[in-house]
Amino acid sequence: GMDGRTRAFVQVQNGCDHRCTFCIIPYGRGPSRSVPMGAVVEQIRKLVGNGYREAVLTGVDITSYGPDLPGSPSLGKLVQAILRHVPDLQRLRISSIDSIEVDEPLHDAIATDMRLMPHLHLSLQSGDDMILKRMKRRHLRADTLDFVHSVRASRPEMVFGADIIAGFPTETEAMFENSLKIVEEADLTYLHVFPFSPREGTPAARMPQVPRRLAKERAALLRAAGARQLKKHCESRLGTIENVLVESSAMGRTEQFTPIAVPGLASGQIVPVRVVGRDQTGLLGEAVRTAA
Repeated sequence: GMDGRTRAFVQVQNGCDHRCTFCIIPYGRGPSRSVPMGAVVEQIRKLVGNGYREAVLTGVDITSYGPDLPGSPSLGKLVQAILRHVPDLQRLRISSIDSIEVDEPLHDAIATDMRLMPHLHLSLQSGDDMILKRMKRRHLRADTLDFVHSVRASRPEMVFGADIIAGFPTETEAMFENSLKIVEEADLTYLHVFPFSPREGTPAARMPQVPRRLAKERAALLRAAGARQLKKHCESRLGTIENVLVESSAMGRTEQFTPIAVPGLASGQIVPVRVVGRDQTGLLGEAVRTAA
């Protein structure tokens, strides 16, 4: 997929070998399948040659990349290969990741190559250990906190987003509070919140359900927490100069993926922008004028 002529979405993996109890995807898309590294590198090289400044690696379970390929390369190895073999690529992003599967090469790339943008989106789903087990997730809340702290130790400017499901079957108030708390404990900036919706044929659809009204109320509380976190992040950027990829005549994205209003700039370029304010959705900026 393409976003104007600025950002290209490159699918490197499809399908899933896991069986989260709420998810229907493995039944429809089959087992995990990876695109060979050479093909990914060549595709990104061609996109860069056609003027794209940024590539986003996507997949259904992207951190499961590689075991089905010769030599069993990992997502970290793929990222390192792209950064090494496509030196003209200015920005690389990774879509939603399962943090428990992040390997040492990916940690190294995050810490050492500034072209890998300081924004990661976590497939978190819940902040409560019992709910995570009932979801058949492979991480616990402590794993998430350890991951974000270790990444920030090497890349302090890193921001995190997360998917969270509200009202998963059997979720009590105390369990929901653990999801609410982890938003601040992990200092999450961008939340994608979903009230649980049963999918026919999944184990979660047969579990004791939380009333739909309550699931929606919990989702609203999580979204409000997310709005407070985004506000805090935006306020921390006031007065800074950000490198912005201009996506349209009115909007761009910072390296941390924060939307920023940038009126009057040509799309497709990366320009320094001074943050002069914020609104409900992101930042307000003005181009930094350089001396002639």
